[in-house]
Amino acid sequence: MKASTLVGLLAGTLFLSACRKPISETTPPSSHTEKTAVLIVSHGSHSESWRSMLLDIESQAEPDLLASPHIDDVRSAFMEYTEPSIATRLKEFDSEGFTHVILVPVLLTVSDHSFDDIPVIAGMREDPSTQSRLQLEGIETYQANAAVTLTPLLDFPDLLHENIARRAAAMSSDPTQEGLVLVAYGSEPYNAEWTQLVTELGQSTCQKLGFPEFSFAWCGHIAHYQSEPTQQAIEQILTHQKRALVVPLLVAIDENFQGRIIGGAVDAVAQPDRVAYRHDAVLPDARIPKWVVETSLQHAAQRSSGQP
Repeated sequence: MKASTLVGLLAGTLFLSACRKPISETTPPSSHTEKTAVLIVSHGSHSESWRSMLLDIESQAEPDLLASPHIDDVRSAFMEYTEPSIATRLKEFDSEGFTHVILVPVLLTVSDHSFDDIPVIAGMREDPSTQSRLQLEGIETYQANAAVTLTPLLDFPDLLHENIARRAAAMSSDPTQEGLVLVAYGSEPYNAEWTQLVTELGQSTCQKLGFPEFSFAWCGHIAHYQSEPTQQAIEQILTHQKRALVVPLLVAIDENFQGRIIGGAVDAVAQPDRVAYRHDAVLPDARIPKWVVETSLQHAAQRSSGQP
């Protein structure tokens, strides 16, 4: 895919992720002393390295959050595969007398998880179809006694422009003879939004660093967790350029994705020595815990002042 300017590609994604109003459908018990917690939510994984990198966000954000008179605790939860789950954390908050929970999702772009799953898991919205699917997936739902507010998503596209460029530049030796390969999880229901995201990121990185072209591939459920789509994206670049620079568009490191799927694709090309690849991820990036702090403090202050 040649780098070119496509006006407005991310308009829908940015509107939904950056401008969506927080959801809150529960009210706190009026007889309790007000206590507010921040719950940082991310995708779960069987990978310890994945979980560790996301838990680091909590440890980095916690000092600034607890310095606020409006926040009493900070914890993390995973949506799937592992504990602590969202339901587990909400039960803890209820048992400890918290009246408000600010739920902060650390997720890439628009997805069914952010707009469908999380509000149902947290008891903020009723949707029998989604609840039935979550039950089949072994994901517990729980309606908290505390009032739960879901913040808007992080404006990941803006953050990723610099993140991807920095990581690609670290592998580049001669941009005029190299092409960029972005590998993302993807989403079948939101394929258009994901395509817009990686297209914009590819174009901006090519323009900034001087790569003639880029390609992209999915590595998640939409690709059946197979290496072939990534291998094809790499080979597409190698037909025109001397080297391919492979950058994972994944929040954290999971050995299955960065190792078996993407690493396997690199090993499978005819000339792997022409491929530059590091088993890295979007994290660590200091701007993410900083955003968690800023958005949490904003919502806590609004809640304290009685604003909706």
